[in-house]
Amino acid sequence: MLSILKRIDPDSERIDLLVELVERLRPPRTRVRSGAIAQVRELTALLGAHPVLAVALRCHLTTMLVARRHASVYTDTGIFSNDGFFTELKTRIAYRFLPPALGDVYLSDAIDQVLYQSWDYRWIRAVPSADWLALFDVLAAATPPAGARGNARRSTTLGMLKAIRTLSCRIGALGLEPRLVRSDARMEDAESPFLMQNIEVYAYLDAYARMLDRNDGEPEDARHLLVMLDQCDAVVSKVRKNALNQGTTVALTYLLLALTQSVDRMRKLLFLVDVSGGLPSAPTVDLEAVANAASARTAPPVPLKRAAAVALAAELIEAHNNKYTVRDLFADNLDLLARNVTENASRTGEHYIAESRGALRAMFLSSGGAGAIIAIMALFKILLGFLKRAPLFEAFLFSLNYSLGFMLIHLMHYTIATKQPAMTASRIASGLSSKDGRNIDLDSLAELITKVFRTQCVAVLGNLFTVVPTAYLIALGYQALWGKHLMSRDKALHLLHDISPFTPTTLFYAAIAGVCLFVSGLISGYYDNKALYTRMAQRVRQLRGLGRLLGQARLERVSIYVENNLGGLMGNFYFGILLGTLGTLGYLFGLPIDIRHVTFSAGFLATSFVALDQHMSLTLALTSVAGVLSIGAVNLLVSFGLALWVALRARKIHFTQGGALLKALGRRFVATPIDFFIGPKYPPLVLEMAASPKEAT
Repeated sequence: MLSILKRIDPDSERIDLLVELVERLRPPRTRVRSGAIAQVRELTALLGAHPVLAVALRCHLTTMLVARRHASVYTDTGIFSNDGFFTELKTRIAYRFLPPALGDVYLSDAIDQVLYQSWDYRWIRAVPSADWLALFDVLAAATPPAGARGNARRSTTLGMLKAIRTLSCRIGALGLEPRLVRSDARMEDAESPFLMQNIEVYAYLDAYARMLDRNDGEPEDARHLLVMLDQCDAVVSKVRKNALNQGTTVALTYLLLALTQSVDRMRKLLFLVDVSGGLPSAPTVDLEAVANAASARTAPPVPLKRAAAVALAAELIEAHNNKYTVRDLFADNLDLLARNVTENASRTGEHYIAESRGALRAMFLSSGGAGAIIAIMALFKILLGFLKRAPLFEAFLFSLNYSLGFMLIHLMHYTIATKQPAMTASRIASGLSSKDGRNIDLDSLAELITKVFRTQCVAVLGNLFTVVPTAYLIALGYQALWGKHLMSRDKALHLLHDISPFTPTTLFYAAIAGVCLFVSGLISGYYDNKALYTRMAQRVRQLRGLGRLLGQARLERVSIYVENNLGGLMGNFYFGILLGTLGTLGYLFGLPIDIRHVTFSAGFLATSFVALDQHMSLTLALTSVAGVLSIGAVNLLVSFGLALWVALRARKIHFTQGGALLKALGRRFVATPIDFFIGPKYPPLVLEMAASPKEAT
């Protein structure tokens, strides 16, 4: 390290020696924290012991800072571009394989050359702020010789001011995007804060320029500008809130994130260039905590502005190292869209939760109707297999059978038990979002889970209660009508082997079906969100030809139905395609991919029983029944687990009270175990009204 410092030329703009110096500071990945701290402290000690070397390093850094343009570091690093999500995604993927060419004009290119490792930000963050400030103090104390080139502080300040101007123009342009204005039409009736902040910025920057050029007094502080930025944040928050009811898109989510990032960066830059000393810091950074941490090894407390500079530098370095990371782009943009998708699934999930015994009876009848239709779908599946068509055409026929059957079930308002978890998991996740943001009512959550459990049990029983006898009667009717069984004995034994819990692939295929159920739930939520965002009902009402055919009254009902049920129909349609094609794709590509669905497995069990002339050993019967039950359990657990995980991630919930929740469920089960299987006679609202008739009145 000492030899590198001795070779530094104070007046040189070359960056190779600085790259070597940082390579000496960079620790091995096996000991990031301890190695980095030791190296930074060693450099500080060397510079303190050799003032001439400290002066040379300071002059070299100043020369580089003066020679390069700074603004792009603050306007582009860690802030989404205006290109849109998919263009940004394509750019990141391309640059991951072949990075862009680097020059000697921009400061961001110098950072790219010096901090070229993708994990550099980790060891830089591992070094305490106090050590970095101690290093900067040694450099600041090194007095440059008379006539030294440039002023690093002035160059940095001018770069920040240019960045503030650029960010202001960008915020003004993004604030007038049609997607944003469309989400709240009232924005056009008042003066837009996105435009007003631009006027305030130019006034502030003009006064600042006069102070720098002519020493013409200090400009007024930017408090009024911060008020405009607060109003911009309020508009963004309102649009996010409206998106839960009006739907959203990836493009709108990307726009809102770019606006939020630009406003936040402008606040941080304004705090750093402020000369009044009374401007509040950006709310996204706890400068008091940063300053206190930095003061741990220094006697006087660290000023907030120095703490803000350290925090911004760490943020910029981390964003710079991750600027081509695809994962971060998806994580930042898909959260709001996932929240909307799961929010729609949550609202749908409320229909799958029975509050009383009457609702449970209705759920049983609804699921019973679905079981009868699935038995007919199983019949068509067997008949379509007799055609012996090409694999892809056969997959098309299977998919058509499944999709039309599931859509018919939806149209008839019947219920498939395995479709419930993807919806009810989102409803449970919404129950984890406490109103005060801190405390979750575990008793209410336990009650909700109890309702979901008993409703799910009743739905499964309803499906099985009808699919088994219906499939049995269909097989007997086919035998009576055609004089032969619906399937051969070997085929029946093969089907029973496929649903055996002791067959290695059975539960794995059941898990794949659970994933398909989860995906269909996401698809339902996506199309529900899309129907809201695109105002599907209004678009259907505008079809004049359909209006003349149906009449306006019927068209009105159709439009409302399409908007309210588009998600359900499309989710069932794609679920059918998944079930119909996965087995064929596994066969074509030689992959162990297939599906096992509890209701179809139960139907095939009844059909196989008839094909075996209604003679089945006790062992085979018990094994087959256990297989159906285990397939159902895996279907439900996988779809529920995945849906709950996505819903929690979308709401940014980190639930850590699992033990307390299990205890609450245990107490409830010990006190009233019947509640887990049979609900109260009347809904809770009716019981409350009966208990306090005066309040109800």
